Amino acid sequence: MSNAILIIAHAPLAHALRQCALHVFPDAGARIGAVDVQPNVTPDETLAAARIAMEQLGGRQTLVLTDLFGATPCNVAQRLVDGVQSRLITGVNLPMLLRTVTYLNESLDALVTRAVVGGTQGVMQVAITAPQNQARRKHDQDHYQHQQ
Repeated sequence: MSNAILIIAHAPLAHALRQCALHVFPDAGARIGAVDVQPNVTPDETLAAARIAMEQLGGRQTLVLTDLFGATPCNVAQRLVDGVQSRLITGVNLPMLLRTVTYLNESLDALVTRAVVGGTQGVMQVAITAPQNQARRKHDQDHYQHQQ
């Protein structure tokens, strides 16, 4: 059986992440669900919406991704996955999601590993190498003095 992904996050992050994933993987729409947690909705109402979203994924084994441990989306997700064939990861980011969609056909346990690795490898400092951002050396000419 193939896997599915359900993103539960503070509004509008869940649907925004889903849209980003569908931009890269347009055929994956039936396997990616999203529930935006609204500030004026109770956790029980959010849980009901999450259950409906999970059902709409067609009974697949589901990897649930949330944004922040200890916050309402994660707390709702913990209640959602209790007793069902699914796994829960918090700290979702776009690299994690894209890696997960890439490997949706692997086992659920392998998918968890792929998601965590993708999420952590996607966070890095990028060197700034543009000339206007580099420290000037004494012998550099003044041809960068004008605005660019």
